[in-house]
Amino acid sequence: MNIEDIKKSIINTVQKALDLPSDFVLDLDLPPDPKMGDVSISCFEIAKHISQSPEKIAAHISRKVQANSIIQKVENVGPYINFFLKKNVWFESVLEQIYKQKQRFGNIREEKEKKIVLEYSSPNTNKPQHLGHLRNNFLGWSLAQILQTAGHKIIKVNLINDRGIHICKSMLAYQLWGNNKTSESENIKGDHFVGDYYVLFEKKVQENPELLKKAQELLEKWEKRDKKTRKLWKEMNTRALDGINQTYKKIGVRFDKVYYESKIYKRGKNIILKALKKDLCYVRDDGAVEIDLTGHGLDKKVLLRADGTSVYITQDIGLSQLRYKQFKPDTCIYVVGSEQDYHFKALFKILQVFGFEWARNCYHLSYGLISLPKGRMKSREGEVVDADDIILEMENLAEKEIIKRSPDLDNNEVKKRAEAIALSALKFYLLKFTPQQNIKFNPEESLSFEGDTGPYVQYTYARIQSILRKSKLSEPGTDSRIDYSELGNDEEIELLKQLFVYQNILARCVDEYNPAYLCTYILQLSQTFNKFYHKHHVLQAKDNVRHARLVLISAIAHVIKNSLNLLGIDVLDEM
Repeated sequence: MNIEDIKKSIINTVQKALDLPSDFVLDLDLPPDPKMGDVSISCFEIAKHISQSPEKIAAHISRKVQANSIIQKVENVGPYINFFLKKNVWFESVLEQIYKQKQRFGNIREEKEKKIVLEYSSPNTNKPQHLGHLRNNFLGWSLAQILQTAGHKIIKVNLINDRGIHICKSMLAYQLWGNNKTSESENIKGDHFVGDYYVLFEKKVQENPELLKKAQELLEKWEKRDKKTRKLWKEMNTRALDGINQTYKKIGVRFDKVYYESKIYKRGKNIILKALKKDLCYVRDDGAVEIDLTGHGLDKKVLLRADGTSVYITQDIGLSQLRYKQFKPDTCIYVVGSEQDYHFKALFKILQVFGFEWARNCYHLSYGLISLPKGRMKSREGEVVDADDIILEMENLAEKEIIKRSPDLDNNEVKKRAEAIALSALKFYLLKFTPQQNIKFNPEESLSFEGDTGPYVQYTYARIQSILRKSKLSEPGTDSRIDYSELGNDEEIELLKQLFVYQNILARCVDEYNPAYLCTYILQLSQTFNKFYHKHHVLQAKDNVRHARLVLISAIAHVIKNSLNLLGIDVLDEM
């Protein structure tokens, strides 16, 4: 018997008691108080179907349902039916399933498995990635892992914005003031090297506005494939991409397909010109091509400039069609900040107007802004903080905390743990909020070993591993002598309930494209475990209880590890 069998048995019992059709959907919930039962069903939806009050329905079921191999007793409290389960069956079913499935525990198979193109990151090659990019990268990566638990095929894609006026600003500043320096000669990471010249340009243009015209001229030379301009562009881009890829490697983010704006930016122009012939868009008096979306609740939108050159949406139109041709996805998800909300509303509507019906299945996963407390850090650009800088600061803070706790620890081990803890703190903090929320990121708060943080969850896992090592049982769940009837105190039942609903949590993350539910879940699971551990012995318990509790806490460790891995976070066996 497994978790699904228990759920089906309870639901079937209620359906038969009320003569409900087998396809009538009933959801199991967890009562707020353990004394109210182990699982419950609300009767509000049932009442709509059979035209009785929820209270009468609940009372009727509690009288009619008899104890069986799973159910010990049934009680009703108002409109809720509360089921008390036979503890030995319940514990055995849940814990044995975790041991059999291990990293697959909690995975679901939806009725229709989809092919999903997931676009995230999209950096510019004129500067390093910043704190906002970190939220984007972590959200995209974790969402890909979570969607895969539902059996979906995920194609992770990245669009590198490697052309345009912003790129030419860095190039022009290097031409004027670079003096043939290189990232190697200056001992600086490639993307920071290029970014320094972008910052320099923005400072110099305040003194000399003519520089902006020169940057535009450089862009025109690039578009005309001027050899000298292209050579400089390639050198600067190579350095920037090298640095960006180092950051990706550091944070553990990868892609299945990478697109470069410089290679695809013309594709959209042909689509727009075809639409123009069909009168789906029009030429303005000044020569620009525009589409009128006012009938769709939007504004008019320029698709091509008067000189025939592309705007940003031109590229997105072309890339959207290219990706559909290449992958034929069921859904395409764009992970992009909320400042681009209108852009994607317009893009999806334009694609539909142009006759691309698949655009109805495109989705913009919008996420909020992220900032630091005032005065914490400022980059060379002002309020925007480089990703590498914040990661380095986090590692330094983590090192200090580790040395304070373990002053005799080997230096290499300190650095190894500091890197894992720093990234855990960053990732967990940026993922524990619903994507649409704005975040004020506090480095010290995120690193706490005792707060609502990634390191706290890591520490809980390490604590369980320490107990298991001391027990000298390599696989507690494989011992056939385990007596699950030894489990059943309030804390153990609460832990079991949380394991019981793990699949529901993953399903909610999948349905709503929101890893925050998983963060909240493993925080609560970790807190419940620590409450249990402070109140009950494990290694010092009598043999039968000891064995059963080792199985329980080992199962908890499996679920914590699975969850952290879905969030892109590494576990540590010792902290």
